[in-house]
Amino acid sequence: MTRLAWGSATDVGRVRQENEDAVFTSERLFVVADGMGGHRGGQVASGLATKTLERDFGQDVRSRSTDALVRAVQRANEVVVSAATDDPELTGMGTTLCAMALVDGDGDERLAIVNVGDSRAYLLKSGDLEQITDDHSLVATLERQGRLTRDEAAVHPQRNILTRALGIDARVMVDSWEVRPVPGDRYVLCSDGLFNEVDESRIAATLRRLADPTEAARELVRLANEGGGRDNISLVVVDVVADESDPPVGTEAEGAADPASGDRVIAAVSGEARATGHVPGAQPVKPAVSPRERRKRERAAQRAVARANRPPHFTWRVLLFIVVLIAIVGATVAAITYYARDTYFVGFDHDQVVIYRGHPGGVLWIKPELVERSGLTRRTIPAASVPEIEAGKVEPTRDDAHKYLTNLADQATEQGTGSATTSTTTPGR
Repeated sequence: MTRLAWGSATDVGRVRQENEDAVFTSERLFVVADGMGGHRGGQVASGLATKTLERDFGQDVRSRSTDALVRAVQRANEVVVSAATDDPELTGMGTTLCAMALVDGDGDERLAIVNVGDSRAYLLKSGDLEQITDDHSLVATLERQGRLTRDEAAVHPQRNILTRALGIDARVMVDSWEVRPVPGDRYVLCSDGLFNEVDESRIAATLRRLADPTEAARELVRLANEGGGRDNISLVVVDVVADESDPPVGTEAEGAADPASGDRVIAAVSGEARATGHVPGAQPVKPAVSPRERRKRERAAQRAVARANRPPHFTWRVLLFIVVLIAIVGATVAAITYYARDTYFVGFDHDQVVIYRGHPGGVLWIKPELVERSGLTRRTIPAASVPEIEAGKVEPTRDDAHKYLTNLADQATEQGTGSATTSTTTPGR
């Protein structure tokens, strides 16, 4: 027969005015609920949930199964929804819930664990702490999909948004696990007021240091308040105690877990499977897969599915950015082209004096364009004008370039430097 020892603690914290958490403990049932809804709504929701589990499961000695515990949680949801519907002051109230119960399975005792929301169940095994339950919150979902890291999730501004809670909808999905009780194992059920203020390494150190479950629970509450106490803090610490009639751990009894693997999980049934009625029957122990390894595999599979289903990152914002970028590039090219073509200059093509459109030497990739040839050559123009034309004599318009050529021709005639007496030009090539 499995023997359990437990201790619990709850505290309003340092910021809240009222404690909206609720805790219930008995020899076979342990519950932590974190109410929400403001005013008295949170207190009512968490209180109704724990009382419903106590009534529907804790006092029913005829049905001690994981299925019965799940049904009790679903019944608690109906009670909270009904109360909120009947009393306008309670509209919008809800509660998270995490519970553990000693149940019968295949002629042997098991620990059934259920949760809805972000209240958690942890297991301290051989000094190592691991989270058994999955948080039903927005950031936890994003983290499981690989879209947030654990550190990013811890500080995300929407980390308090829940994806599941009792009292929100007429039906609720309940996650459940069956775990083999092993003497020496220590379980913790807690509201987010604990793990949001105390990191898991410190929780583990406290659980290792204090053997008495009540002392451990009270010390963890103290640490949460020391860390800020921004929320109500509630937890239950449950120890699996060795019994003289228990066989030694690791003996090869039928259905025993593989001691090398540390496997204690008998079955893990998601609320989605229960909601659709596809609840598997009794399942044999699956050796060589520890809870930590199982969670790692599940998250890897979820990340792979998320990557495969992730839509292309081509949104209307990306399209708008591309359009704007093209417009800017187009405008820049047009501006450079205009600048490169908006003037003329007189220069040499070999020894012949010609008119170019553009700037001497060109602008970026745009080279000057030869537009007209004149009857003047390097030998027929005044020697003083040669350096200026070699550098490129810039004129604002083509007419101004013609006037400059006419002036050169007149100077050449007056000085008798060449045969050209006019600035007659010929079209360029």
